[in-house]
Amino acid sequence: MHVTAKADYAVRAAVELVGSSQASPRKVDEVAQAQEIPLSFLENILTQLRSSGIVRSQRGPEGGYWLAHPADELLLGTVIRAVEGPLVGVRGQRPEEVSYNGAAESLQPVWLALRANIRKVVDHVTVADIAGGKLPKGIVALTKQEEAWVTR
Repeated sequence: MHVTAKADYAVRAAVELVGSSQASPRKVDEVAQAQEIPLSFLENILTQLRSSGIVRSQRGPEGGYWLAHPADELLLGTVIRAVEGPLVGVRGQRPEEVSYNGAAESLQPVWLALRANIRKVVDHVTVADIAGGKLPKGIVALTKQEEAWVTR
Protein backbone atom coordinates (compact mmCIF):
# COMPACT_ATOMS: atom_id res chain seq x y z
CA MET A 1 0.00 0.00 0.00
CA HIS A 2 1.25 3.45 -0.90
CA VAL A 3 0.37 6.11 1.70
CA THR A 4 0.14 9.43 -0.12
CA ALA A 5 1.21 12.74 1.36
CA LYS A 6 -2.45 13.70 1.40
CA ALA A 7 -3.41 10.68 3.53
CA ASP A 8 -0.42 11.19 5.83
CA TYR A 9 -1.26 14.87 6.30
CA ALA A 10 -4.94 14.10 6.95
CA VAL A 11 -4.10 11.60 9.69
CA ARG A 12 -1.54 13.96 11.24
CA ALA A 13 -4.07 16.81 11.19
CA ALA A 14 -6.71 14.64 12.87
CA VAL A 15 -4.21 13.56 15.54
CA GLU A 16 -3.24 17.19 16.10
CA LEU A 17 -6.92 18.10 16.62
CA VAL A 18 -7.30 15.65 19.53
CA GLY A 19 -8.19 17.75 22.55
CA SER A 20 -9.68 20.59 20.53
CA SER A 21 -13.40 21.36 20.79
CA GLN A 22 -15.99 23.87 19.70
CA ALA A 23 -15.08 25.87 22.81
CA SER A 24 -11.38 25.57 21.99
CA PRO A 25 -10.88 25.11 18.23
CA ARG A 26 -7.44 24.92 16.61
CA LYS A 27 -6.43 27.41 13.94
CA VAL A 28 -5.32 26.01 10.59
CA ASP A 29 -1.94 27.71 10.78
CA GLU A 30 -1.32 26.23 14.27
CA VAL A 31 -2.02 22.72 13.00
CA ALA A 32 0.10 23.31 9.89
CA GLN A 33 3.02 24.56 11.93
CA ALA A 34 2.76 21.84 14.59
CA GLN A 35 2.79 19.07 11.98
CA GLU A 36 4.93 20.79 9.34
CA ILE A 37 2.19 20.55 6.72
CA PRO A 38 2.03 23.15 3.92
CA LEU A 39 -0.79 25.54 4.82
CA SER A 40 -2.57 25.54 1.45
CA PHE A 41 -2.45 21.73 1.31
CA LEU A 42 -3.84 21.48 4.86
CA GLU A 43 -6.70 23.88 4.10
CA ASN A 44 -7.85 21.62 1.24
CA ILE A 45 -7.54 18.50 3.39
CA LEU A 46 -9.51 20.03 6.25
CA THR A 47 -12.23 21.01 3.77
CA GLN A 48 -12.47 17.36 2.69
CA LEU A 49 -12.47 16.16 6.29
CA ARG A 50 -15.24 18.64 7.11
CA SER A 51 -17.29 17.49 4.09
CA SER A 52 -16.90 13.91 5.31
CA GLY A 53 -18.09 14.82 8.81
CA ILE A 54 -14.75 14.07 10.48
CA VAL A 55 -14.03 17.62 11.60
CA ARG A 56 -16.14 20.67 12.27
CA SER A 57 -15.18 24.27 11.88
CA GLN A 58 -16.12 27.74 12.95
CA ARG A 59 -15.26 30.94 11.11
CA GLY A 60 -13.99 34.15 12.60
CA PRO A 61 -11.22 35.32 14.91
CA GLU A 62 -12.17 32.75 17.55
CA GLY A 63 -12.73 30.05 14.94
CA GLY A 64 -10.85 26.99 13.93
CA TYR A 65 -11.25 23.22 13.67
CA TRP A 66 -12.04 20.35 16.03
CA LEU A 67 -12.90 16.66 15.68
CA ALA A 68 -16.59 16.00 15.09
CA HIS A 69 -16.47 12.72 17.05
CA PRO A 70 -14.46 11.43 20.00
CA ALA A 71 -10.91 10.52 18.96
CA ASP A 72 -11.30 7.01 20.37
CA GLU A 73 -14.12 6.40 17.89
CA LEU A 74 -12.34 7.82 14.84
CA LEU A 75 -10.55 5.12 12.87
CA LEU A 76 -7.42 5.71 10.87
CA GLY A 77 -9.16 4.09 7.88
CA THR A 78 -12.05 6.55 8.09
CA VAL A 79 -9.67 9.51 7.85
CA ILE A 80 -7.74 7.99 4.94
CA ARG A 81 -10.89 7.06 3.02
CA ALA A 82 -12.23 10.61 3.47
CA VAL A 83 -9.34 12.04 1.44
CA GLU A 84 -8.39 9.10 -0.80
CA GLY A 85 -11.53 7.02 -1.33
CA PRO A 86 -11.48 3.21 -1.07
CA LEU A 87 -8.23 1.73 0.20
CA VAL A 88 -7.92 -0.89 -2.51
CA GLY A 89 -9.11 -0.13 -5.98
CA VAL A 90 -8.46 -1.94 -9.22
CA ARG A 91 -8.67 0.29 -12.28
CA GLY A 92 -11.07 2.56 -10.40
CA GLN A 93 -13.32 -0.28 -9.26
CA ARG A 94 -13.75 -2.09 -5.97
CA PRO A 95 -12.12 -5.55 -5.86
CA GLU A 96 -15.51 -7.28 -5.63
CA GLU A 97 -16.57 -5.62 -8.91
CA VAL A 98 -13.72 -6.89 -11.09
CA SER A 99 -13.46 -10.26 -12.79
CA TYR A 100 -10.77 -12.01 -14.75
CA ASN A 101 -10.58 -14.83 -17.25
CA GLY A 102 -8.21 -17.68 -17.84
CA ALA A 103 -4.90 -17.70 -16.03
CA ALA A 104 -5.71 -14.46 -14.14
CA GLU A 105 -9.06 -15.75 -12.83
CA SER A 106 -7.78 -16.12 -9.26
CA LEU A 107 -6.52 -12.52 -9.11
CA GLN A 108 -9.76 -11.10 -7.67
CA PRO A 109 -9.38 -13.06 -4.40
CA VAL A 110 -5.83 -11.69 -4.11
CA TRP A 111 -7.17 -8.11 -4.24
CA LEU A 112 -9.88 -9.00 -1.72
CA ALA A 113 -7.29 -10.51 0.65
CA LEU A 114 -5.11 -7.42 0.29
CA ARG A 115 -8.02 -5.18 1.27
CA ALA A 116 -8.88 -7.40 4.24
CA ASN A 117 -5.32 -7.24 5.54
CA ILE A 118 -5.05 -3.48 5.16
CA ARG A 119 -8.31 -3.20 7.09
CA LYS A 120 -6.79 -5.23 9.94
CA VAL A 121 -4.59 -2.23 10.60
CA VAL A 122 -6.45 0.90 9.51
CA ASP A 123 -9.81 -0.17 10.93
CA HIS A 124 -8.40 -1.11 14.34
CA VAL A 125 -6.26 1.93 15.10
CA THR A 126 -7.98 5.09 16.28
CA VAL A 127 -6.82 8.67 16.21
CA ALA A 128 -6.73 8.51 20.02
CA ASP A 129 -4.40 5.48 19.88
CA ILE A 130 -1.95 7.45 17.77
CA ALA A 131 -2.25 10.68 19.76
CA GLY A 132 -1.77 8.78 23.01
CA GLY A 133 1.13 6.72 21.70
CA LYS A 134 -0.62 3.50 22.72
CA LEU A 135 -1.32 1.32 19.73
CA PRO A 136 -3.40 -1.87 20.03
CA LYS A 137 -1.31 -4.90 21.02
CA GLY A 138 -1.97 -6.64 17.70
CA ILE A 139 -0.59 -3.68 15.79
CA VAL A 140 2.49 -3.46 18.01
CA ALA A 141 3.05 -7.19 17.47
CA LEU A 142 3.02 -6.64 13.71
CA THR A 143 5.77 -4.04 14.02
CA LYS A 144 7.96 -6.53 15.88
CA GLN A 145 7.98 -8.93 12.95
CA GLU A 146 11.20 -8.73 11.00
CA GLU A 147 9.37 -8.50 7.67
CA ALA A 148 7.73 -5.25 8.78
CA TRP A 149 11.12 -3.56 8.61
CA VAL A 150 12.19 -4.97 5.24
CA THR A 151 11.52 -2.94 2.10
CA ARG A 152 10.59 -4.99 -0.92
